[in-house]
Amino acid sequence: MAEFQVSRREKKSSGVIGCALVLAAVMGVAHAQEYPSKPVRLIIGFPPGGSNDIVARILAPKLGELLGAQVVVENRPGANATIGTEYVARSAPDGYTLTLASVSPLVISPFTYPKLPYDTVNDFAAITTVAMTPEAISVHPALPVKSLKELIALARSKPGKLDFASSGNGGLPHLTIELLKTIAKIDVQHVPYKGAGPALTDVLGGHVPGFIIDFPVVYPHIKGGRLRGLVVTSETRNPLLPDMPTSAEQGLPKLLSVNWFAVMAPAKTPRPIVEKLHAALVKAATSPDVKERFTAVGVEAMTIKSPDAFASFLKEELVRWGKLAKESGARAD
Repeated sequence: MAEFQVSRREKKSSGVIGCALVLAAVMGVAHAQEYPSKPVRLIIGFPPGGSNDIVARILAPKLGELLGAQVVVENRPGANATIGTEYVARSAPDGYTLTLASVSPLVISPFTYPKLPYDTVNDFAAITTVAMTPEAISVHPALPVKSLKELIALARSKPGKLDFASSGNGGLPHLTIELLKTIAKIDVQHVPYKGAGPALTDVLGGHVPGFIIDFPVVYPHIKGGRLRGLVVTSETRNPLLPDMPTSAEQGLPKLLSVNWFAVMAPAKTPRPIVEKLHAALVKAATSPDVKERFTAVGVEAMTIKSPDAFASFLKEELVRWGKLAKESGARAD
Protein backbone atom coordinates (compact mmCIF):
# COMPACT_ATOMS: atom_id res chain seq x y z
CA MET A 1 0.00 0.00 0.00
CA ALA A 2 2.84 2.33 0.90
CA GLU A 3 4.54 1.66 -2.44
CA PHE A 4 1.27 2.50 -4.24
CA GLN A 5 0.97 5.79 -2.36
CA VAL A 6 4.53 6.74 -3.17
CA SER A 7 3.90 5.94 -6.80
CA ARG A 8 0.79 8.12 -6.82
CA ARG A 9 2.71 11.00 -5.26
CA GLU A 10 5.46 10.62 -7.84
CA LYS A 11 2.91 10.64 -10.65
CA LYS A 12 1.22 13.71 -9.18
CA SER A 13 4.57 15.49 -8.82
CA SER A 14 5.53 14.53 -12.35
CA GLY A 15 2.20 15.80 -13.63
CA VAL A 16 2.63 19.15 -11.86
CA ILE A 17 6.13 19.58 -13.30
CA GLY A 18 4.88 18.66 -16.75
CA CYS A 19 2.05 21.18 -16.54
CA ALA A 20 4.48 23.86 -15.35
CA LEU A 21 6.78 23.21 -18.30
CA VAL A 22 3.91 23.35 -20.77
CA LEU A 23 2.64 26.57 -19.17
CA ALA A 24 6.11 28.12 -19.33
CA ALA A 25 6.42 27.19 -23.00
CA VAL A 26 2.99 28.66 -23.79
CA MET A 27 3.79 31.87 -21.90
CA GLY A 28 7.16 32.10 -23.69
CA VAL A 29 5.46 31.87 -27.08
CA ALA A 30 2.92 34.50 -25.99
CA HIS A 31 5.72 36.85 -24.88
CA ALA A 32 7.49 36.37 -28.21
CA GLN A 33 4.30 37.14 -30.14
CA GLU A 34 3.85 40.38 -28.19
CA TYR A 35 7.55 41.27 -28.29
CA PRO A 36 8.61 43.97 -28.84
CA SER A 37 5.93 46.37 -27.65
CA LYS A 38 8.35 49.20 -26.81
CA PRO A 39 11.82 50.42 -27.89
CA VAL A 40 14.75 48.01 -27.54
CA ARG A 41 18.02 49.35 -26.13
CA LEU A 42 21.28 48.20 -27.72
CA ILE A 43 24.06 48.89 -25.21
CA ILE A 44 27.58 49.64 -26.46
CA GLY A 45 30.36 49.36 -23.88
CA PHE A 46 32.62 51.80 -25.72
CA PRO A 47 32.31 55.55 -26.43
CA PRO A 48 31.19 56.81 -29.86
CA GLY A 49 33.71 56.48 -32.68
CA GLY A 50 34.80 52.88 -32.13
CA SER A 51 33.95 49.89 -34.32
CA ASN A 52 31.31 48.53 -31.91
CA ASP A 53 29.52 51.87 -32.17
CA ILE A 54 29.92 51.97 -35.96
CA VAL A 55 28.51 48.45 -36.40
CA ALA A 56 25.62 49.12 -33.97
CA ARG A 57 24.52 52.31 -35.70
CA ILE A 58 24.53 50.63 -39.11
CA LEU A 59 22.61 47.62 -37.82
CA ALA A 60 20.09 49.24 -35.45
CA PRO A 61 17.73 50.90 -37.99
CA LYS A 62 17.37 47.69 -40.02
CA LEU A 63 16.88 45.58 -36.90
CA GLY A 64 14.19 47.99 -35.70
CA GLU A 65 12.47 47.80 -39.07
CA LEU A 66 12.38 44.00 -38.90
CA LEU A 67 11.24 43.87 -35.27
CA GLY A 68 8.63 46.59 -35.72
CA ALA A 69 10.01 48.71 -32.88
CA GLN A 70 12.72 51.33 -32.50
CA VAL A 71 16.20 50.05 -31.58
CA VAL A 72 18.06 52.73 -29.63
CA VAL A 73 21.87 52.64 -29.47
CA GLU A 74 23.12 53.66 -26.03
CA ASN A 75 26.81 54.11 -25.13
CA ARG A 76 27.83 53.05 -21.61
CA PRO A 77 31.64 53.15 -21.82
CA GLY A 78 34.26 52.28 -19.25
CA ALA A 79 36.80 49.61 -18.24
CA ASN A 80 37.20 48.27 -21.77
CA ALA A 81 33.43 47.74 -22.19
CA THR A 82 33.08 45.66 -19.02
CA ILE A 83 30.86 48.31 -17.37
CA GLY A 84 28.31 48.30 -20.19
CA THR A 85 28.51 44.52 -20.52
CA GLU A 86 27.83 44.04 -16.81
CA TYR A 87 24.90 46.45 -17.05
CA VAL A 88 23.23 44.20 -19.61
CA ALA A 89 24.02 41.05 -17.61
CA ARG A 90 22.17 42.56 -14.63
CA SER A 91 19.20 43.86 -16.66
CA ALA A 92 15.75 42.30 -16.80
CA PRO A 93 15.70 39.25 -19.10
CA ASP A 94 12.86 40.54 -21.25
CA GLY A 95 14.59 41.26 -24.56
CA TYR A 96 14.48 45.03 -24.18
CA THR A 97 18.11 45.49 -23.07
CA LEU A 98 20.76 43.92 -25.32
CA THR A 99 24.46 44.45 -25.87
CA LEU A 100 26.43 44.57 -29.07
CA ALA A 101 29.70 43.31 -27.63
CA SER A 102 32.90 41.99 -29.16
CA VAL A 103 35.99 39.86 -28.58
CA SER A 104 37.43 42.16 -25.89
CA PRO A 105 34.72 42.09 -23.17
CA LEU A 106 33.40 38.61 -23.98
CA VAL A 107 36.41 36.33 -24.46
CA ILE A 108 39.58 38.29 -23.61
CA SER A 109 38.65 40.25 -20.47
CA PRO A 110 37.94 37.02 -18.53
CA PHE A 111 41.69 36.32 -18.80
CA THR A 112 43.13 39.84 -18.55
CA TYR A 113 41.08 41.21 -15.65
CA PRO A 114 41.76 39.80 -12.15
CA LYS A 115 38.00 39.63 -11.51
CA LEU A 116 35.04 40.31 -13.80
CA PRO A 117 31.54 41.19 -12.53
CA TYR A 118 29.96 38.85 -15.10
CA ASP A 119 30.43 35.42 -16.63
CA THR A 120 30.30 35.29 -20.43
CA VAL A 121 28.75 31.81 -20.54
CA ASN A 122 26.39 31.89 -17.55
CA ASP A 123 25.21 35.51 -17.37
CA PHE A 124 24.08 35.91 -20.99
CA ALA A 125 21.79 34.37 -23.56
CA ALA A 126 23.90 34.06 -26.69
CA ILE A 127 22.05 35.18 -29.84
CA THR A 128 24.46 35.56 -32.80
CA THR A 129 27.48 37.29 -34.20
CA VAL A 130 26.67 39.98 -36.77
CA ALA A 131 29.98 41.20 -38.22
CA MET A 132 33.78 40.96 -38.16
CA THR A 133 36.82 43.10 -39.00
CA PRO A 134 40.62 42.84 -38.64
CA GLU A 135 42.91 44.96 -36.53
CA ALA A 136 45.07 47.55 -38.32
CA ILE A 137 48.52 48.80 -37.41
CA SER A 138 49.00 52.44 -38.33
CA VAL A 139 51.31 55.31 -37.42
CA HIS A 140 51.37 59.09 -37.57
CA PRO A 141 52.94 60.24 -40.87
CA ALA A 142 55.70 62.00 -38.94
CA LEU A 143 57.10 58.65 -37.80
CA PRO A 144 59.85 57.71 -40.29
CA VAL A 145 58.56 54.22 -41.15
CA LYS A 146 56.64 53.02 -44.19
CA SER A 147 56.30 49.30 -43.44
CA LEU A 148 55.99 46.93 -40.51
CA LYS A 149 59.56 45.79 -41.10
CA GLU A 150 60.78 49.38 -40.75
CA LEU A 151 58.66 49.84 -37.61
CA ILE A 152 60.21 46.74 -36.05
CA ALA A 153 63.71 47.96 -36.93
CA LEU A 154 62.98 51.37 -35.36
CA ALA A 155 61.53 49.78 -32.21
CA ARG A 156 64.61 47.57 -31.83
CA SER A 157 66.87 50.60 -32.10
CA LYS A 158 64.92 52.37 -29.34
CA PRO A 159 63.74 49.70 -26.88
CA GLY A 160 60.96 50.93 -24.61
CA LYS A 161 60.88 54.39 -26.24
CA LEU A 162 58.18 53.92 -28.90
CA ASP A 163 54.60 54.47 -27.69
CA PHE A 164 51.64 52.53 -29.10
CA ALA A 165 48.04 53.41 -28.29
CA SER A 166 45.04 51.12 -27.86
CA SER A 167 41.40 51.52 -26.85
CA GLY A 168 42.06 50.24 -23.34
CA ASN A 169 43.78 47.79 -21.03
CA GLY A 170 43.04 44.12 -21.44
CA GLY A 171 41.20 44.24 -24.78
CA LEU A 172 41.87 42.92 -28.28
CA PRO A 173 44.03 45.88 -29.47
CA HIS A 174 46.10 45.64 -26.27
CA LEU A 175 46.50 41.89 -26.76
CA THR A 176 47.52 42.49 -30.38
CA ILE A 177 50.22 44.92 -29.21
CA GLU A 178 51.50 42.29 -26.78
CA LEU A 179 51.48 39.66 -29.54
CA LEU A 180 53.42 42.01 -31.81
CA LYS A 181 55.99 42.57 -29.05
CA THR A 182 56.37 38.82 -28.49
CA ILE A 183 56.46 37.71 -32.12
CA ALA A 184 58.67 40.53 -33.40
CA LYS A 185 60.85 40.55 -30.26
CA ILE A 186 60.47 44.29 -29.72
CA ASP A 187 59.77 46.47 -26.70
CA VAL A 188 57.15 49.17 -27.33
CA GLN A 189 55.25 51.08 -24.65
CA HIS A 190 51.52 50.39 -24.47
CA VAL A 191 49.41 53.53 -23.92
CA PRO A 192 45.79 52.60 -23.04
CA TYR A 193 42.88 54.99 -23.62
CA LYS A 194 39.22 54.93 -22.61
CA GLY A 195 38.00 53.92 -26.05
CA ALA A 196 39.10 54.10 -29.67
CA GLY A 197 37.86 57.68 -30.19
CA PRO A 198 40.11 59.32 -27.56
CA ALA A 199 43.08 57.22 -28.68
CA LEU A 200 42.53 58.21 -32.32
CA THR A 201 42.42 61.89 -31.37
CA ASP A 202 45.84 61.71 -29.76
CA VAL A 203 47.39 59.70 -32.57
CA LEU A 204 46.06 62.13 -35.19
CA GLY A 205 47.46 64.98 -33.08
CA GLY A 206 50.89 63.39 -33.06
CA HIS A 207 50.92 62.86 -29.28
CA VAL A 208 51.32 59.08 -29.73
CA PRO A 209 53.14 57.81 -32.84
CA GLY A 210 51.56 54.35 -33.22
CA PHE A 211 48.14 52.77 -33.01
CA ILE A 212 46.59 49.30 -33.15
CA ILE A 213 42.81 49.29 -33.44
CA ASP A 214 39.93 47.86 -35.49
CA PHE A 215 40.18 48.67 -39.19
CA PRO A 216 36.98 50.81 -39.46
CA VAL A 217 38.30 53.30 -36.91
CA VAL A 218 41.42 54.21 -38.89
CA TYR A 219 40.34 53.47 -42.47
CA PRO A 220 39.09 57.00 -43.39
CA HIS A 221 42.20 58.57 -41.86
CA ILE A 222 44.57 56.21 -43.69
CA LYS A 223 42.71 56.85 -46.94
CA GLY A 224 42.85 60.60 -46.31
CA GLY A 225 46.60 60.54 -45.56
CA ARG A 226 46.26 61.60 -41.91
CA LEU A 227 47.60 58.20 -40.80
CA ARG A 228 49.96 55.77 -42.51
CA GLY A 229 48.61 52.22 -42.61
CA LEU A 230 51.26 49.53 -42.24
CA VAL A 231 49.38 46.21 -42.12
CA VAL A 232 46.05 44.51 -41.49
CA THR A 233 46.18 41.53 -39.13
CA SER A 234 44.07 39.21 -41.29
CA GLU A 235 44.88 36.50 -43.82
CA THR A 236 43.81 38.63 -46.78
CA ARG A 237 44.03 42.31 -47.68
CA ASN A 238 41.05 44.56 -47.23
CA PRO A 239 39.55 45.64 -50.58
CA LEU A 240 39.13 49.22 -49.30
CA LEU A 241 42.90 49.57 -48.99
CA PRO A 242 44.28 46.99 -51.44
CA ASP A 243 47.83 48.36 -51.17
CA MET A 244 47.96 47.78 -47.39
CA PRO A 245 49.67 44.39 -46.86
CA THR A 246 48.81 41.69 -44.34
CA SER A 247 51.05 40.91 -41.37
CA ALA A 248 52.01 37.63 -43.05
CA GLU A 249 53.21 39.53 -46.13
CA GLN A 250 55.41 41.57 -43.81
CA GLY A 251 57.01 38.48 -42.30
CA LEU A 252 54.76 37.88 -39.25
CA PRO A 253 52.25 35.14 -40.26
CA LYS A 254 51.35 34.44 -36.62
CA LEU A 255 50.17 38.01 -36.04
CA LEU A 256 46.52 37.29 -36.80
CA SER A 257 43.89 39.27 -34.90
CA VAL A 258 40.29 39.61 -36.07
CA ASN A 259 37.48 41.17 -34.07
CA TRP A 260 33.89 39.92 -34.22
CA PHE A 261 30.74 41.62 -32.94
CA ALA A 262 27.85 39.79 -31.32
CA VAL A 263 24.48 40.55 -29.78
CA MET A 264 23.77 39.11 -26.32
CA ALA A 265 20.78 39.26 -23.98
CA PRO A 266 20.65 38.72 -20.21
CA ALA A 267 20.53 35.09 -19.11
CA LYS A 268 17.02 33.63 -18.72
CA THR A 269 15.62 35.71 -21.58
CA PRO A 270 12.72 33.56 -22.88
CA ARG A 271 13.87 31.26 -25.64
CA PRO A 272 11.16 32.36 -28.12
CA ILE A 273 12.38 35.96 -27.76
CA VAL A 274 16.00 34.85 -28.28
CA GLU A 275 14.99 32.97 -31.42
CA LYS A 276 12.97 35.94 -32.70
CA LEU A 277 15.97 38.21 -32.18
CA HIS A 278 18.30 35.70 -33.86
CA ALA A 279 16.13 35.54 -36.98
CA ALA A 280 15.85 39.34 -37.16
CA LEU A 281 19.58 39.91 -36.56
CA VAL A 282 20.66 37.41 -39.21
CA LYS A 283 18.27 38.94 -41.72
CA ALA A 284 19.38 42.47 -40.82
CA ALA A 285 23.14 41.77 -40.97
CA THR A 286 22.90 39.97 -44.31
CA SER A 287 20.46 42.38 -45.98
CA PRO A 288 21.95 44.03 -49.09
CA ASP A 289 21.76 47.58 -47.74
CA VAL A 290 23.44 46.73 -44.41
CA LYS A 291 26.12 44.62 -46.11
CA GLU A 292 26.84 47.51 -48.46
CA ARG A 293 27.26 49.90 -45.52
CA PHE A 294 29.41 47.36 -43.66
CA THR A 295 31.68 46.96 -46.68
CA ALA A 296 32.01 50.74 -47.02
CA VAL A 297 33.66 50.93 -43.57
CA GLY A 298 35.74 47.75 -43.78
CA VAL A 299 33.39 45.36 -41.96
CA GLU A 300 32.13 41.99 -43.16
CA ALA A 301 28.80 40.44 -42.17
CA MET A 302 29.24 37.35 -39.97
CA THR A 303 26.27 35.40 -38.62
CA ILE A 304 25.85 32.01 -36.94
CA LYS A 305 23.05 29.56 -37.77
CA SER A 306 21.49 29.32 -34.30
CA PRO A 307 21.83 30.62 -30.71
CA ASP A 308 23.09 27.16 -29.65
CA ALA A 309 25.76 27.21 -32.35
CA PHE A 310 26.83 30.67 -31.22
CA ALA A 311 27.02 29.46 -27.58
CA SER A 312 29.38 26.68 -28.72
CA PHE A 313 31.42 29.19 -30.76
CA LEU A 314 31.77 31.39 -27.65
CA LYS A 315 33.18 28.52 -25.61
CA GLU A 316 35.70 27.73 -28.34
CA GLU A 317 36.75 31.38 -28.53
CA LEU A 318 37.22 31.52 -24.75
CA VAL A 319 39.66 28.62 -25.00
CA ARG A 320 41.53 30.10 -28.00
CA TRP A 321 41.84 33.67 -26.72
CA GLY A 322 42.48 32.51 -23.18
CA LYS A 323 45.55 30.67 -24.40
CA LEU A 324 46.76 33.71 -26.38
CA ALA A 325 46.13 36.05 -23.44
CA LYS A 326 48.18 33.87 -21.11
CA GLU A 327 51.02 33.52 -23.62
CA SER A 328 51.15 37.27 -24.29
CA GLY A 329 51.03 38.26 -20.61
CA ALA A 330 48.53 41.08 -21.32
CA ARG A 331 46.81 42.30 -18.17
CA ALA A 332 44.19 44.95 -17.41
CA ASP A 333 45.80 46.74 -14.50
